[in-house]
Amino acid sequence: MGPDYRLPEQALVNAPSANGAFASRADATNTADPPADWWRLYDDATLSHHIQMALRANTDLRIAEANLEQAHALLAEAETGRQINGSAAFETTYVQQSAEADLSHIKPPQHQIANTGIAINYDLDLFGGIRRGIEAASANDEAAVAARDLVRVNVVADTTRAYADICNSGNELGSARRTADVQLQTISFTRTMATNGRVASFDIDREESLYQQFKARIPRLEARQINAAYRLATLIGQLPENYDRSLLACHRPLRLASRIMVGDARSLLGRRPDVRAAERRLAASTAMIGVATSELYPDVKIGASVGTQGAATDVFGPLTNRFGVGPVISWNINQNVARTRIAAAEARTRANLAVFDKTVLAALREIESALTNYAYNLDRLKNLKKARDRAAKVAEDARRLWRGGSADALTSLDADRSLAATEQAYAAGQTEVSQDQIAIFLALGGGWQASELRETRISGRSFSQGPSG
Repeated sequence: MGPDYRLPEQALVNAPSANGAFASRADATNTADPPADWWRLYDDATLSHHIQMALRANTDLRIAEANLEQAHALLAEAETGRQINGSAAFETTYVQQSAEADLSHIKPPQHQIANTGIAINYDLDLFGGIRRGIEAASANDEAAVAARDLVRVNVVADTTRAYADICNSGNELGSARRTADVQLQTISFTRTMATNGRVASFDIDREESLYQQFKARIPRLEARQINAAYRLATLIGQLPENYDRSLLACHRPLRLASRIMVGDARSLLGRRPDVRAAERRLAASTAMIGVATSELYPDVKIGASVGTQGAATDVFGPLTNRFGVGPVISWNINQNVARTRIAAAEARTRANLAVFDKTVLAALREIESALTNYAYNLDRLKNLKKARDRAAKVAEDARRLWRGGSADALTSLDADRSLAATEQAYAAGQTEVSQDQIAIFLALGGGWQASELRETRISGRSFSQGPSG
């Protein structure tokens, strides 16, 4: 009963734009499909070590694994509907019947009675209600697998982001401290010039004010680095206070060895666990239409029972033995109940199709936005690098002129201060690019293993598929 599940033709996942190249700029990416263990592209042993620890001990993953075990158990429970069911019972009581209940004035005798027996039955499932229920449970089980995979994706991305924030903060801290050190030298030289009457005394206050501004940036970066270390510790299942202090020495941003491999929209939607989970929930709700439809028809079971019931002294005697065999047919005459359940199941299926379409749109929007941010921030980083390189040349020329006596020390220090400021801006730009890279990998949906899934090809992409019924 009910429709056999097929991916609806009107689903947005079948749209031409959901099966081609991304619309965003691709000059900084590669069209090859990304590897599942994308974090290894950074070639950082410390990062890989922490990700493996997170995949073993992360609390969100432990929750997801427990939810998956629950889904497995519910599937096993649904499958028992196709098995022969039986029950056994044994009861013995010491009784005295009520005389007045039988309109008697003579006290009845007291005696012990026993009741024992075995009963078995098998549901013929003539109209497929049990089969559709198993199909729905199987699809929900596969949705739970996808939900677990989605947690893995987020755990890997969050672990990488936390580690990257530690290193990026260290990089920005180095630039901020160099800027403050240069400003200290400027203050010292300004004091000397003020002593000799070369500048006014308020110039010292102005330079010290700038120094305090530069120095004020350092605590914020230090807090950001330590907080990232706290996040990393909790992601790998440890208390925040037990974070690895040696990680704070990292001051080199994560660097990719090659362009990011992004594939295309077709491969993206087949890889994202949230898309797969939404598709499996749509399949489950479709199967539930069949479960509801089967209630319009009679439920036929074949059963048999054997046992004995009577006085304990006569147990298993000819007068107490009993047996029965035959079909049991049950049918709800009020068809309106079943029809309202069918209508509810159909409405739920339409809602799940809308959720599936929404998930597809969100996946495409996330990757397009991430790629756009990455492309434009790369352009910005190139400009910042050019500015830093030019400032470095100016600083070197100013120092050479100062040493040769053609310029004063203040000119050289001012050039060094400009260089430190451009280095700090460049470090901040590196942080943004690093965050964009992780956002792309998160949007691509990599970081889970599909070896446990039973897959089939639907509309040219991989989705796990339940029985067709």
